[in-house]
Amino acid sequence: MQLFYNPNLEEKDTAFTFDSSESKHIVKVLRKKNGDELNITNGKGFLFTAKIISDKVKKCEVEINSCNRTYPKAYRLHLAVAPTKMNDRYEWFLEKATEIGVDEITPLICKRSERRIVKLDRMHRVIEAAMKQSLQTYLPKINEPIAFSEFMDQPTNGLKFIAHCEETERHELKRRIAADQDVTILIGPEGDFTLSEIKKAFTVGYQPVAMGNTRLRTETAAIVACTIVASINNG
Repeated sequence: MQLFYNPNLEEKDTAFTFDSSESKHIVKVLRKKNGDELNITNGKGFLFTAKIISDKVKKCEVEINSCNRTYPKAYRLHLAVAPTKMNDRYEWFLEKATEIGVDEITPLICKRSERRIVKLDRMHRVIEAAMKQSLQTYLPKINEPIAFSEFMDQPTNGLKFIAHCEETERHELKRRIAADQDVTILIGPEGDFTLSEIKKAFTVGYQPVAMGNTRLRTETAAIVACTIVASINNG
């Protein structure tokens, strides 16, 4: 099964026309033609099956044959992760977290962050590609970068954790996760959170956690956190 994505599709639609770029990919690259079937999602939980009725290179049109809704998970996972110095590492995290099952991602700008500017357009494309590759119908939300202090002022529901490397009391994340509970997890930059940031997180209800006995890179810690949450909920 190959999955296509378009956010403009609605449940009531009976036909749809791809833009010129996607049309060219479907007709020229994939060599699809009239009568061929396509699977499309709008990233909002709907899976459409459609038949090509016009295989024009710049204007591929399809007829919607069916629309099925998949319901969201019983929990939401929000990862607030500091951008890594190398963009490709953060993009790797975005791709794998999407495949595993993250719902929301926020680039978190900390005092020790070496990268403070991110390319959201590129991040969106990485997440879209990963959603299609893993045949999911919900597109994870990627937020604008936000300063740590501002993020602390935002209301957050569910379980709240901060993963840091300080030699203080921390609990294993896998022993603090509960099934069917919304979760927010903070992952710091390569130089870790500062003590003041950690203390601030404590004051607004974040619990200190560890991912294991080894020190992990930012992107690795985020993937481990995502995997732990998914395994607890799907186990």
